[in-house]
Order: sequence, then C-alpha cells, then structure tokens
Amino acid sequence: MQRRFALAGLLRLRHTEQDRAAAVLADANTRVREAADARMAARRTLQDTPTTVEDAATLSAVAAARAATRGMLEELDAVARSRRADADRAQETYNAARRSALGLEKLEEQHGVRVAAEDLRTEQTALDEIAARRRTEGGTR
Repeated sequence: MQRRFALAGLLRLRHTEQDRAAAVLADANTRVREAADARMAARRTLQDTPTTVEDAATLSAVAAARAATRGMLEELDAVARSRRADADRAQETYNAARRSALGLEKLEEQHGVRVAAEDLRTEQTALDEIAARRRTEGGTR
C-alpha cells in the first residue's frame, strides 16, 4: 500500500478553496454588520432631530432633514439586502467547499487507518519470523 495519501494534493487544493471561501464569507459578514451599523446610525439621526419648532424656517429644515434621512434609510435598506444576499451566497460557497474537503478528509483518515494496520501486520509478521527462528535455532542445538 502507498505510504502517502494519493489524493493529498487534491485535499490541499480543497483546503485552500475552503480557506478562500471562509475569507470571502468573513468579509461579507463584516459588510453586513457595517450596513446594519450605518442604518442604526441613520435611525438615531432621524430620532435626534429637535422636537420644538419655533418658526417656519426651522420647520422646513427639520422636514428636509427627515426626508433626507428617510431617503438614506431606504438606500441603506437596499444596501443591507444586497449585502445579506452576498453573504448568503458566500455561505453557500463555503458550505460546498467544506463538503468537498470533508469527503477527502474522510478518505485520508481511512487511508491512515489502513496504513497503520498494514504496519502492525508487517511488524507482527517480522516478530513471528524472529520467534520461529529462535525456536528452530533453539531446537537444533
């Protein structure tokens, strides 16, 4: 039996793909969090506008600020949805890469078990031969 796992190169490639997919997923999740943070900040800005209005100019300014903030919230919602979809795709890609690596990891583990069993058989055969020689040598003297 081969000592080295024949698919080791492919397994390394699968691990590299998995690592790359994990990095893309982490970046996508960071972008989702950033979009959520920006949305919360915009909501706070909308809530922090002054509530007492003393003249028409202040009223117009408050109305314009609220309208702009609402527009910004709508844009941030769209960005958040887009980033969530990107993160979902990145998660699917990572899951697929993990599945590919996992199958090869199981094969590698089975290979290791077979190699270890073969090593033990070989060692036991050698020990049996040594014991048989000693019995033979001891019996002829």
